Amino acid sequence: MSTSKRKPEPGIEVRHARGCPTKTNGRCACAPGYRPRVWDPTAGAKGRWINGPTFDMITQARNWRQDNQGAVRRGMLRAPTEQTVEQAAETLIAGMADGSILHRSGEPYKPATRRCYEQALRSYVIPALGHKRLSAVKRRDVQAFIDKMRADGLMPGTVLNKLDPLRVVFRRAIRDDIVSVDPTVSLELPRVRSGRMRIESHDRAAAMIEAVPEGERAFWSVALFAGLRRGELRALRWSDVDLKKHRLHVQRGWDDKEGPIDVKSDAGERTVPLSGSVRRHLAAHKLQTGRGGDDLVFGRTADLPFVPSTVRTRARKAWKAANLEPLTPHEARHCAASYLHKAGVTDKELTLYVGHSDSRTTMNIYVKPFEGHETESAAKLDALFGEVGSA
Repeated sequence: MSTSKRKPEPGIEVRHARGCPTKTNGRCACAPGYRPRVWDPTAGAKGRWINGPTFDMITQARNWRQDNQGAVRRGMLRAPTEQTVEQAAETLIAGMADGSILHRSGEPYKPATRRCYEQALRSYVIPALGHKRLSAVKRRDVQAFIDKMRADGLMPGTVLNKLDPLRVVFRRAIRDDIVSVDPTVSLELPRVRSGRMRIESHDRAAAMIEAVPEGERAFWSVALFAGLRRGELRALRWSDVDLKKHRLHVQRGWDDKEGPIDVKSDAGERTVPLSGSVRRHLAAHKLQTGRGGDDLVFGRTADLPFVPSTVRTRARKAWKAANLEPLTPHEARHCAASYLHKAGVTDKELTLYVGHSDSRTTMNIYVKPFEGHETESAAKLDALFGEVGSA
């Protein structure tokens, strides 16, 4: 705690706590902040001061002032905008809808993402921060927004999802030189504890397929051994399936409101190998449904996709009757990645087949060892060292 009043420094304002004795010409008894400012002679007829953010350390304020004095001279720093968070949020919503605002990947936002962002902005961000000017939002304001959501009982993952569109708003504001500091970084965020995706052995997966109704065995066979995403399974057409060449082509997904959509990313469009058991199930399914060409493979009709909750409910009922623990289509996707890895395909091929752009995602998140892998590894070590297993 400081016991003396810090001397003022040109271009830096010392900002004391509300109850600090310096307000009545006393000695400082707080930990003051430091707000730098630079003069912009080009702003208006008379020019104006541009205030920076308040820093905890005076050295940070000096550095900001030094950096931005040069930015003013180069015409790269502007006075604080009058645009509010609400106005920026509405611009983002409209731009995502008409395609003028793109994702960081350079692609338009997917319909589901647009809906999630709009709901988060209208229901959470705008009510909490919409009235504030972008340049007036501080890190403490965003932290208070996060803390309030946690206090209201939102799960950690939900909190982060509601924060995402606000991050986009400020990323764009930084890019456009509307603000110089991003208040959505260096925050205390709740930790998301992701549930471990369960995988099953090949034999158990085969038993799960045989346990479901005959009309859905092909669906779970493709889910478990080809690893398509749920939306890709919903949009799969017979014209995408080539049983003679042992493969299928993934080239679209399905959105509940907009119907067929582009795949999740450039890597999502891919060709996936089909094992013999998958080809047999697909051939039987094609014969049973009498569909072909551009008909949906797993649709409730040739043109309407299956309802995910209905498929899961029927499968859970069948597995419960067979004393098998249920899994989700996304867990089935993890199983497929693990089977392909176990089969010995290269990391590059595996990443391609599951539709990822980065092999680290595939290997670190999707591929998992099977039960009993320690015994297999011990046997490999014995073989390497020329040892014979003993008790």
